[in-house]
Amino acid sequence: MLADLSELDFSKLGCVSSTPLPRANTAARTTPLLDSLLYSDAQLAAVAKRAATYELQIIYTQIDRDEKNQPHFTQHNFRLNPRQYFDPASLVKLPTAVLALEKLNSLRSLGVTRNSPMVTGIAYRCQTAVPYVATADSDYQHSVGNYIKRMLLASDNNAYNRLYEFVGQRPLNEHLWNLGYSQIRIVRRFAPCDTAANRCTNPISFYDANSRVLYKQPAAINSRSFSSPLGHVTKGKAYKAGGKLIHQPYDFTTANYLPLQDITDILKTVMFPFAVPKASRFNLPATDYQFLRYYLHSTPHGSGFKPYSTGSYFDTYKKYLYYGRNAQIATRPELRIYNIVGMSHGYLADIAYFADSTHHTEFLLSCALYVNQDGVINDGVYEYTTVGLPFLRRLGQVIYQYDIKRLRRYQPNLREIFFEENFIRKK
Repeated sequence: MLADLSELDFSKLGCVSSTPLPRANTAARTTPLLDSLLYSDAQLAAVAKRAATYELQIIYTQIDRDEKNQPHFTQHNFRLNPRQYFDPASLVKLPTAVLALEKLNSLRSLGVTRNSPMVTGIAYRCQTAVPYVATADSDYQHSVGNYIKRMLLASDNNAYNRLYEFVGQRPLNEHLWNLGYSQIRIVRRFAPCDTAANRCTNPISFYDANSRVLYKQPAAINSRSFSSPLGHVTKGKAYKAGGKLIHQPYDFTTANYLPLQDITDILKTVMFPFAVPKASRFNLPATDYQFLRYYLHSTPHGSGFKPYSTGSYFDTYKKYLYYGRNAQIATRPELRIYNIVGMSHGYLADIAYFADSTHHTEFLLSCALYVNQDGVINDGVYEYTTVGLPFLRRLGQVIYQYDIKRLRRYQPNLREIFFEENFIRKK
């Protein structure tokens, strides 16, 4: 028998406020700057001219520092519309990672840390187990810290499933809503589970280095049904399921939903927690913010995380903006890109913060587009490599070139960011 709503109640941790981050009033609005930048480049213009077909949305946020090096943000949009559904795919991994760290901090008095071995059991259909395995190499231990590394470095789906189950469906969503992200719905694992199964989460235990149990979390069920804020959502003209072609649109009504503005604001809050209202910050210590930022930026090889030392995880593995996805391209050491990406069902997205230590420039850039010319979902025939990834690569380059030439009254001091990464590397 599943325990009823045994997930942690974030409101009891003092991290839920009645004064959430105000949402930007930018729906379905295009600002002149982005429009002109897109049409100034032939490669970008080819997609911009068919923006409705590609369901293109872009946010470019300029960052200007004042005399005290405090950041101030000016947002420019292209066809930004929270009512325009796109499949967020792996974008949901960032808020899930953040809330997993918040919950972990509530267990600190029990001795649970990011590195504590984590065991996942089974209590319902469609659940999978992760048993306790003693290992001398901490990089291969099942732990919240390693799951986050896997999510941020290589977009690992299994790692996301484990932390979705740890946080719990209901507190995951309700805490984000209380922070002001009222349109977000994170209601699915990355597994073929139905709506009912996704509302049920596994029993979980944490151990110390001597294999003693530190904390046991019972299985839980979310008794509340979370409906889509967009109502009934369908895409395409057909879809494949079980090897068969179904001649009707694919139903995204019960899928995850994460508007481009919201995930941009979440990344902004992780990068600049003191630049948002206190009530809208995540309840994390500085070391957790540093941990997130390090793995948002790091390349698989540069991170030092042993599971990703092989050649299959090349350095531009998930740096779509500016680099595309080309194993032959070397990353520029002076350019830091902190990002989270999504790729699924023909949708492609990248949400990034850029910082360049040579040109002393920084900005936020987010983009989502749909590249599915045949209109068939789940057939594996998408224009990722011919349209989507080349567009993101060029978009990042054009915005970067514009931003490094932009006049600033005060030059940003980015030393804190680069020092922080060296600190985390030594941990």
